[in-house]
Amino acid sequence: MQKNIIPKSDRELESFLIRGFDIHTPQDQVLELLLRYTVPKEKAKIISAELLERYKTLAGVMDAPIEELSAIKGLGVKAAALLKLIVPISNIYSFDKSNRIRSFSGIEDIDRYLFERMRTYENEKVGMLILTADGKFKDFVIISEGSIDSVGISIREIMKICFEKGANIIALAHNHPSGLALPSPEDAALTEQIETTLSGVNVKLLDHVIVVNDDYVSMALSKEYSHIFRHKI
Repeated sequence: MQKNIIPKSDRELESFLIRGFDIHTPQDQVLELLLRYTVPKEKAKIISAELLERYKTLAGVMDAPIEELSAIKGLGVKAAALLKLIVPISNIYSFDKSNRIRSFSGIEDIDRYLFERMRTYENEKVGMLILTADGKFKDFVIISEGSIDSVGISIREIMKICFEKGANIIALAHNHPSGLALPSPEDAALTEQIETTLSGVNVKLLDHVIVVNDDYVSMALSKEYSHIFRHKI
């Protein structure tokens, strides 16, 4: 990048464009540069310091209610909206990037894919990854919303989707946004029913992954539940 295209007074921007940001970049520096797109430069530094003092971390700022952010002197609705855009855009980026995967090296690879697809949802959902006979990505669909034992997931509906999509191999996942990444007895019982039913129509169930924001559990790789899954990729 040619340095002379950046004003001499904007060395913070120059530093970002040349070196980028990483987890070691001071959070006030990140927040200040972001705010400068909607707030005058001389105010951005003051406001970023105030935000971090109030919400402690960059994540705390991003998670703060927009009503609180927009009420901060000098910030306003547009700047607050910009801050609230960051997490959804990041989620879309992660979703889009993970969706480019077209083949999987093993069950761990499938689990990581499902974790990335499911971890950003704020309400409970059940997703199904569909693979081809040779283990390549075919489709991913959200089949239900709510916890797996409360939304009334129909095994018939899962079979219907498998037939419609021509599925040979599937893996299930559901998230616990506010809970632990641990299978419940209902999870285990329903998963076993699904596996037995699908095996009868030559569809393989590889795994059922339980996801929280920053963690997940693979039932297929768990000693307690691995007996449910008779097929490997």
